[in-house]
Order: sequence, then C-alpha cells, then structure tokens
Amino acid sequence: MTLSQEKKGTIAVSLTNFLDSGCIVASGVALAAWAIAFNFDNVWVSILGAVGANAFGAAVGALIGGFLADRFGRKFIYTYNLLVYATGVFLIMCAVNLPMLCAGIVISGLSVGAGVPSSWSYISEMSSSTSRAANIGISQFAWSCGPAVIFLIALLFSFIFPTFGPDGALLPAGTYGPFDGLFAMRLLFLILFVVALIAWNLQRKLEESKDWTEKQSAAEGKRDTFIQMMGRALTNSVNVKSIVFLVAVYLTWNIVAGTMGQFMPYMYAAAGHLDDTTISLLQAVMWILTAVGSLAIFSKFGDKIPHRILFAATAVMALAAWVVMVFFGMQLEAGTADSWGWLLWVFVALWGISAGFSAQCFYALWSTELFPTLYRGGVQGIMFFLVRGVLGIWSLVAVAGLGVETPAGFVTAGIIMCGFLLVSLVVGVIWCPNTQGRTLDEITEERYGKHID
Repeated sequence: MTLSQEKKGTIAVSLTNFLDSGCIVASGVALAAWAIAFNFDNVWVSILGAVGANAFGAAVGALIGGFLADRFGRKFIYTYNLLVYATGVFLIMCAVNLPMLCAGIVISGLSVGAGVPSSWSYISEMSSSTSRAANIGISQFAWSCGPAVIFLIALLFSFIFPTFGPDGALLPAGTYGPFDGLFAMRLLFLILFVVALIAWNLQRKLEESKDWTEKQSAAEGKRDTFIQMMGRALTNSVNVKSIVFLVAVYLTWNIVAGTMGQFMPYMYAAAGHLDDTTISLLQAVMWILTAVGSLAIFSKFGDKIPHRILFAATAVMALAAWVVMVFFGMQLEAGTADSWGWLLWVFVALWGISAGFSAQCFYALWSTELFPTLYRGGVQGIMFFLVRGVLGIWSLVAVAGLGVETPAGFVTAGIIMCGFLLVSLVVGVIWCPNTQGRTLDEITEERYGKHID
C-alpha cells in the first residue's frame, strides 16, 4: 500500500472517530432542551447519558462489532455500520417523544461502539512499522475535532436559532416556521447524519485489510464463533496479561476524562464563579489544544520518541492538571475568582495538551499491536466493553453518590481521580510494551510463537 493510499484510508476510517465524539457532544448539548420538550426528569437524563455513545451503548456495540470484524472482515463493518449510525441520528433528529429519542440514542451508541475495534485495527494493519503511531494520531485528531466542531456550530446556532426564551422556557412551535426551540438541536444531528453518509460512501470503497485476508487464508477459512473468540481471548495467559495491562492504563484515565465530559461546566463555575461565555471559551481552547496535541505531538513523534518517555510525559501532565485543580484551585475561598483565573488556564493548558497524546492514544495503538490479527478486533471489543461499561456505572452511581454538585464532594471526587491518574501513570511507565518500529507479525511471533492458540 502506497503512502497516499495509507493516508487516504486513515482519513476515511478516522471519520468514524469524529462521528463518535460528535454524537456524544451533540447529545450533551441537547439534553436540557430534550428534558423540557419531552417532559422527563434527571433520572432519564442519567439514563440517556448512559445508554448511548458514551457508555453502555458503545460498550455493547464494541463487543458485537469486534467479533464481526474478526469473523467477516474489517470491510464488513465499513459496508454497513455507518448506515446504522445514520439511522440512529436520523431518529434523534426527528424525535417527537422520549421513546423515539431513546431508540435513536441506543442505535447510534451501538454503531459507535461497533466501529471502534475495526477502525483501530484497520489503521494499524494498513500502516507500516514506522507510521502506525502517526496514523493513530490522525484518528485521534479526528476524535478531538468532533467536540470542537459540534461545540462551535452549537454556539453559532445559539445566536441564530435560540432554544429558550427570556423566561427560560423552550420556544414554542411556530418560532422558526413550523419549528420550535429544538430546531437548532435537530440541525446538529442533521449535520451528523450528512457526515455519516459521506463517510459511509468513502469507507465502503476501501479494500479489505490485507493482513486480515492473509491470516484468514492461512487459517483455511476457519472462523471462530463468539464463544470460541471469547475463549481464545480469555484463556491464553499472554492475552490475559495484556488485557489487564491495557484496561488498567486506559480505564483509569478514561474515568477521569468521562467525568470531565459530564461535569466540566460545573467545575469551572464552582471553582471560579465564571459566566457561560468564559466557560465556552475555556472549553473551546481545551479541545483545540487536544486536537493540536494529537497531530503535533503523537502523530509526529509517536514513531520516533520512545513510548515510555512519551507516555510518562502525558501522564505526568494530566496528573499535574488535576493536582492544580483539586489542591490549589478548589481550596481558594469563594470570591477569589481573579486569583483562580490563571490557575484555570494552567489546568486547561496541561490537560488539553496532554489529552492530545494521552493514554487513549497509546491504548488505541497498543491494543492493535499486542494481539494476533485473527482475534484482534474481538479482544479490543472485550476491553472497550469493560472500559465503557465501568464508565457508565461510575457515571450513574459513584459520581452521584460523591455529591459532586457540592464543593466538598467535588474535591473528594477530584482526589479519587488523581489516584486513578497516578495508577495509569505507574502502570503505563513500568509495563510499557516494546513494540515501536516493529511489524505486527514480528510482535505477534515474539509474544505467541509461530503457533497462535
């Protein structure tokens, strides 16, 4: 595969990441308006947040999609999956009641999860040994662009098509022709619908992974059932050690990132008593720094700088960001927003840049390198299921139980998250795998020998 074909395939596949994060952010932006329009309470707000692309929906989708990608090929996923996604966001766009909205969120969430194992596997399998990290960095850049683009469009729409009136009520039917205050939210999902169809048209034209095709030929067409795939993944001691390592590195970081996604506006408001415009600015800057970090650091240096050094740098920066927030910012007395202001920007800079080459980037890379082609997607599906499933439980139970709506509860949660980041740092640095600059076949043979069980 030529370099141009490699990059073209990477970009086409990376659109899945854009749609993943874009769906999560668009749903978050629309939740308040949906709650008023469809008359549901905070219980359903939590449920909708948990069953979609950010947690349980993606978890189940990854388990299914990983198995299908190994059994029928990466192209099988690209032929159908984004049509499922488009169906989900179309239902959300047209939703007139809670059941219709819930169905759309579940369907799009399942599709998001199903696409993750195939995307990372395909990118690694089509990359050379000296460009895997660079291409994974491009996919992470696309993931970072999802929130940035949707956030900016939502901000623009808020001026053109306001959702709420001066009294805080949802604008009634007829405000925008036949449309009401949900018009801007529907436009957001229309954009995702159109991008999904464009991405599907690009992805369905991709060639099958040559690595997967060769390994299938060597296996003489024998294909595992779901139970056999689970058995291969969970009974081989090499696999189990790799799964424990990767889940420990990624889950601990992802709990913090997921919590930030849900409670970031409160964090800014509680710590600095900031207005909505300032909060929006901080959010935008953080995501821009993350996108820049993906390209300028991980994509450019991920194949050159030793992974242990690069991982240590991002993990230390992420931990330092939360130490600043919890042990300095949240300890300031109320009314000291001026003193806190510069610390907020330190937090935004540290976390934003570090997120660009974070544990998620290394997880995406290592999870494709450490497992054989024949069940690479399936094992990724298992791990993603565990990570997103635990995040869903944390969001529904642990976070609410800690009372993050109060400063004391938020400090407690922050200390716990510092602990998670410390675990990710220690595990990643000590047990960093030696895969850099080596082909997937070389890595597999060293770890499993010539015969793979």
